[in-house]
This record gives sequence, structure tokens and C-alpha cells, in this order.
Amino acid sequence: MTSSPPQRLVCSAKACRARATDAVVWRNPALHAASRRKVWLACQEHREHLRDFVQLRGFLLEVVPVDQLTEADG
Repeated sequence: MTSSPPQRLVCSAKACRARATDAVVWRNPALHAASRRKVWLACQEHREHLRDFVQLRGFLLEVVPVDQLTEADG
């Protein structure tokens, strides 16, 4: 059995195709159950912008390196 090569993780910022290094994990409590975790991937250049965007709205849960993501996050 042949395994697929790992997918290249790409930043979620608009028009950015850079490799993602971090994951911005968030949830909108008005829309999502407490167990729900949404993830935006971020390159180093856009990490602060994406984090600040969800943090300003009170949605930020955490920012973690992409290699620490689990199946439950994605």
C-alpha cells in the first residue's frame, strides 16, 4: 500500500500562497458548539493579522504551530 505524500499547508490569508507555519484556532460562540474548533492556517507574515482579527471579536482560542494540530482541529 502506498501512502500519499503530506499535503503542503497554505496560509488562509486572502491571495497568500505561502507555507503555513501556525494555526489560528477559533470559535464563534454564537454559532458554534463549545466543542467546535475552526482553524485558519497562517504563514509568519500573516499570523498576527489573522490572530488579531479573531481576537478582536472574542473568538480566539489559541495559536499553535501547524505540527501540533490534531485530527480534531481540522
